[in-house]
Amino acid sequence: MKYDVLLAHRRFCQEAELQNYRPSTIQWWERAFSMLLAHFQKPGLRKVSDITLDRLQTYFIAKRASGWSAHTYSNQYRALDAFLKWCVRRDLASANPLEAIPRPKLEKKLPKRISAQDAQIVLDYAFYGPATFSFKRYRNRAILAVMLYAGLRLSETVNLETRDIDLAHRTLFVRCGKGAKDRLIPIGGTLAAYLESYLQERNRLERSCVSLFTMTRADIPFSATGLKRMIAQISRATGIRFSAHRLRHTFATMMLEGGCDLFSLKEMMGHSRVETTLGYLSATTQHLAAQITKHPLEQEPRTAPRTMPGAFQDTWAHGGRNQLRQPRDTGRFSTDTYRISA
Repeated sequence: MKYDVLLAHRRFCQEAELQNYRPSTIQWWERAFSMLLAHFQKPGLRKVSDITLDRLQTYFIAKRASGWSAHTYSNQYRALDAFLKWCVRRDLASANPLEAIPRPKLEKKLPKRISAQDAQIVLDYAFYGPATFSFKRYRNRAILAVMLYAGLRLSETVNLETRDIDLAHRTLFVRCGKGAKDRLIPIGGTLAAYLESYLQERNRLERSCVSLFTMTRADIPFSATGLKRMIAQISRATGIRFSAHRLRHTFATMMLEGGCDLFSLKEMMGHSRVETTLGYLSATTQHLAAQITKHPLEQEPRTAPRTMPGAFQDTWAHGGRNQLRQPRDTGRFSTDTYRISA
């Protein structure tokens, strides 16, 4: 089947846009496809049928040898798999060659977090650290608080609008989060106070941008790149290694340590499956410590040291524990050979 591979992939991405896939997802597919084309630049991949099992195996083996992690391999695999499945559905290919290549087994790593003390240091530095404009202090603290107190992703944070904050009813509305899902998150007192002080500072400067968080010197949305740069600067200044997603992990583990149930946390995190939320249980030792105390032997009183029954005390005193074992005559060993001296 002679179908131009570039045209096919462009059509695949266009249909994804019509189906309301996130721009970041489509960009991920485009990057993965560009890497595949670059790898076979000399022979060239001109037709969909040029993407064969042998070439895909060669590609993945070469990339793994060059230092790809299992996670990177898995991401590239899924991006190409989505395109090849689309080709089969559109009759542009007779089969998906990736089906013959097993998916990589990923390591089950615990979600990384920062401590409650470090989280407070990060918030304090954002507000009290060096800053030319007071607006920047209020904005940076509010942004970090949204991730630490509500568990928002980086993209969800920068996409917040002023209409999404309802301080009267203490709620925060996330529009079209991951998987194009909306969700409503309750706001605690501390986060409400940080947001309110930021909104007051924003109103003082007469900002009219619909985006909740704006640039310091201009009334335009605060970008994801700007947020990453701000986090990197605070991380260097405080010596606390963290990212936007690590703050989200911190929110989840702290909520579980505080007694939040899994299903409520699942809704607040915007997870499609509760199995995803279950992963945070492994990252909280306080939860595990609370569970281990439920062991029946742990619940027995230990008011005084136990004493052995009299017969056992006498035996122990006149020969040790091995005299408690009764020798047996097996027909091959004598009782003297079988007995172990104390």
